[in-house]
Amino acid sequence: MSMAVAGLIAGMALGFAGYFGGFGAFLLVAALGAVGFVAGRFLDGDLEPGDFFRPRDRDGRGR
Repeated sequence: MSMAVAGLIAGMALGFAGYFGGFGAFLLVAALGAVGFVAGRFLDGDLEPGDFFRPRDRDGRGR
């Protein structure tokens, strides 16, 4: 599945949640989608748990 199709599906899900459930449902679906995205990146091996807790260098670069 391409990223465009995944974005289309996510946008439609958020649209339906906002229309039928109101703004609170929209925020809930968006937050759970973000959690699912981060969990998927962990499972794919694209992210490491230390990426969120590693201190940054003084020159502003991440690594």
